[in-house]
Amino acid sequence: MLESEESLSRGTVLVVDDTLENLDVLDDLLTGHGYEVRRAIDGVMALRAVAAEPPDLILLDIMMPGMNGYEVCAKLKADSATWGIPVLFISALDDAQDKVRAFETGGVDYIPKPFQAAEVVARVATHLQNALLQKILEDRGRALEEREQQVRQLRQRVKRLEEVLGYYGLDPTSI
Repeated sequence: MLESEESLSRGTVLVVDDTLENLDVLDDLLTGHGYEVRRAIDGVMALRAVAAEPPDLILLDIMMPGMNGYEVCAKLKADSATWGIPVLFISALDDAQDKVRAFETGGVDYIPKPFQAAEVVARVATHLQNALLQKILEDRGRALEEREQQVRQLRQRVKRLEEVLGYYGLDPTSI
C-alpha cells in the first residue's frame, strides 16, 4: 500500500460546530462508522487543530461566533499546507446564495441541517475516497517525473559513451 493510502485510509475527520449537540451527534455517527473524529467549537480552534495535525476531511458549520465557516475555509484554501483538505459545509443556511458561497470559498460539498445520518456518512466516504484517489494520482505523477528524469540521465550517459566510442573509432551498435 502506498504511503498516501495508509494516511488517508484511517479517515480522520475534523468536525467544527459551535453547537455541542451537533458535535456529539456527528462524533457518534462518524466514530460508529470507523472514522477518527476530532472536534472544534469555533473557527480559531479549527485552524489550530488543522495546523497541529491536518485531518483527512473537515465538516464545517457556517454560522459560528467570531470566525464563520466561510472565513475558515478561505484561510485553509489560501494555505499551501492545507488547501487540499476537503471541506464539507454542514449548515442550516438553506439559501442558494449561501450554498454557492460555500463552493466559491473552496468547499467540496454542502450538507443541509437537519441532516440525514446516512447522507452524512455517504458524503464523507465519497470525499475521503476522492481525496485518496487524488493523492494516489499525485504520488504516481511524482514517481513518473522521477522516472523520466532517470531516463534523461541514462540517455545522456549513453550519448557520452557513444561519443567516447566514436573517438576511438568504434561503432556503438557493433559492441
